[in-house]
Amino acid sequence: MDEARQSPSSSAGTGLRKAAPPPALCGFLLLLVLIFAVSYAVGVGAGPVAPGMHGDSTNRDGGDPGGGGGMGDMDGMQGGHG
Repeated sequence: MDEARQSPSSSAGTGLRKAAPPPALCGFLLLLVLIFAVSYAVGVGAGPVAPGMHGDSTNRDGGDPGGGGGMGDMDGMQGGHG
């Protein structure tokens, strides 16, 4: 009969164990954080890729600010005609 009873401390440990994430998930998250930290350190060490480039969102021809621009950049050129 004594075996059927559980002490409150052992049931609390079991509940805590079920609430905790599995060790594989913790290891994966730790590895993910480590990879991001190393890649950030490498990026800081490499420096800026294009130091003279500024990310302003205005464009003279009203085209896509991140794209290669439109025909407004090329004076004297006719678009699509050879």
